[in-house]
Amino acid sequence: MEVTVTGASGLIGRALVSALIARGDRVTVLSRDPGHARAKLPVETMAERWDPLSESAPAFALDGRDAVVHLAGEPVAQRWSDQAKRAIRDSRVTGTANLVAGLRALEPSARPSVLVSSSAIGYYGPHGVEPLDEEAPAGDDFLAQVCERWETEARAADELGLRTVQLRTGVVLDREGGALAKMLPPFRLGIGGPVAGGRQYVAWVHRDDLVEMMLAALSDERWSGPFNATAPEPVTNRDLSHALGAALRRPAILPVPGLALRMLYGEMAQIVTSGVRAVPAKALVLGYQFAYPELHKALTAALSRAEPS
Repeated sequence: MEVTVTGASGLIGRALVSALIARGDRVTVLSRDPGHARAKLPVETMAERWDPLSESAPAFALDGRDAVVHLAGEPVAQRWSDQAKRAIRDSRVTGTANLVAGLRALEPSARPSVLVSSSAIGYYGPHGVEPLDEEAPAGDDFLAQVCERWETEARAADELGLRTVQLRTGVVLDREGGALAKMLPPFRLGIGGPVAGGRQYVAWVHRDDLVEMMLAALSDERWSGPFNATAPEPVTNRDLSHALGAALRRPAILPVPGLALRMLYGEMAQIVTSGVRAVPAKALVLGYQFAYPELHKALTAALSRAEPS
């Protein structure tokens, strides 16, 4: 396949591009800084400039491609000042609209056949213990509203004849970035533990499974619409803490008060102190086989090359 990828220099983007090239695909990435992108990606990758906030995606980088994967977006894990909220919202909503505008500028025969767009389980807003499949409605908090608008802009490509897939990603387990990388320093020191009581659910996924779900969405026409990109068994924050402590052979009993997180991160702390028990119902129905369906094996795999024996 010939695939165009946005957000390719991020944690997931780098893994996806490597997987695409390893299976023989040709990859073009769109980046504000093509030189930076080329330095972080395999040498076979082609990189073109695109500012997603100010212009339509360049038609020449989409023309004749088989597929597009859209991963670009401002990091959510930061204190949500008014400026940060604008950046989070605009990078997803405006950026996706400008990507679809670039697709719209193409002749129908030159358009890709599929758009796989990232989303997040933040779509559902804070929830309790009830399992949530893809039919659950959107929440009404800031992140849920962003995700809903983000997905709406991606679905506009349906009208252009593309099959669109929105992957609602959970907490990605990878030692090199994301939530796990932030958890590792205190847990290695033996001062990690459950957050805000630890009863809230964490819908997680190993990075390799997330990449494989993206590859499946590109190739399998049955994948259409929203999919929860999470492992089959969400766990409580307490269970996650204990499993990480066990994987590191460190105690994991020191609680982290929710108040401390709210003082540090403000409104954003709600993502951690509340939970979403999202389950990948549609992927399971389609027969997707998770490489890491169990938390212990997923953590062991994520840490195996990073931790001393």
